[in-house]
Amino acid sequence: MDALAGPVRSRLASALEWVVAAVFLAGTIAVASLLFHDLKMQPRRAAPTAVAEQPLAASVPPWVPEQALSVPVLPLVDGKELRIGDSVSVVAERLGRAAESGRQEIDRGRNGERLTRFYEYSGSRFILVFEPFEQDGEARLAAIYVTAK
Repeated sequence: MDALAGPVRSRLASALEWVVAAVFLAGTIAVASLLFHDLKMQPRRAAPTAVAEQPLAASVPPWVPEQALSVPVLPLVDGKELRIGDSVSVVAERLGRAAESGRQEIDRGRNGERLTRFYEYSGSRFILVFEPFEQDGEARLAAIYVTAK
C-alpha cells in the first residue's frame, strides 16, 4: 500500500500545483483587466466639430438671464436658421428689423466692440451676441441664447 501512496501523492501534489498556478493566472488577468478598464474610462478630449472650431463669445454678457440656454444653431419656424459665425447683415436679412425688440447693449469684447441684441420672432424669444472673431474684424454671431416666453 505504501508503494502506491508515493505516486498518488506525487500526482495530487502536481495537480494541486497546477490548480494554484491557474488561480494565480486568473487573478493576474482579473487585475490587469481592471487596470485597463480604468485607463479606458479616463476622460478623452472630444474631437473638434465644425461648431467647436468657430470662436465663441469669450464670456456671457451680464444682461443675458441665467436661465437662457446657449445653442450653436437656432432653427426658426419658417425654415430659416441662424448659426454661429453668421454676419450681422445675414442675420438682419433673415430676421428683418421688425424682429428686434428694441433693446440692445454694447460693451467691450475680447477683439473689439460686442453687441447684444434681443429678438422676438414668430413667437420665439432669443438673444444674439455679435462680436469680431479677430482683432478689428467684422462682427459675427458669436452666441445665441434662447429664453423662455
